[in-house]
Amino acid sequence: MARCVCPWWMGPLLLNPLRRWRLRPERLLGPWVHEGMTVLEPGPGMGFCTVTLAHIVGLSGRVIAIDIQPRMLDGLRKRLARKGVLDRVETRLAMRESLGIADLAGSVDFVLAFAMVHETPSAEKFFRETAVVMKPGASLLLVEPMGHISAEFFTTEVEAARAAGLVEAEGPDIPGNRTAILRKPLG
Repeated sequence: MARCVCPWWMGPLLLNPLRRWRLRPERLLGPWVHEGMTVLEPGPGMGFCTVTLAHIVGLSGRVIAIDIQPRMLDGLRKRLARKGVLDRVETRLAMRESLGIADLAGSVDFVLAFAMVHETPSAEKFFRETAVVMKPGASLLLVEPMGHISAEFFTTEVEAARAAGLVEAEGPDIPGNRTAILRKPLG
């Protein structure tokens, strides 16, 4: 089920201003992310959404950005430093088979899975790991590009999230993408 991982050299191309104008991360993330939150962002690349997340969570919050590619994380750290928000973001190198986030159990308010679950070896394992770190009531925004992911494949990802104990809610409408909001139940 694993797919190819976006190569590190594509990172700068994904930061295209036209993409930012079209997707508008501030508007997209605003309903779910607030000041003081702890946000997990697996597969941030070079930070298309990370800088926005860091601004929203402010000085009292934090973003944990995890990637399997050291060069993506290097580019991300340079970009965060240029934008003045490096101190709000913890970067971590993940292993291919695990995010390595067990130390975050029950502490994450929001997870952003933006165009990356299809790159993992196992959606089931990904959602099990993220469900453990989410606080009760926390949300996960799942976004997958229609050009890469079929409706059937997206459905299997959502089913994997449900199997991990997350509950689906209607996601935002993001042109060219399939979306879902997944919540960890309160009880």
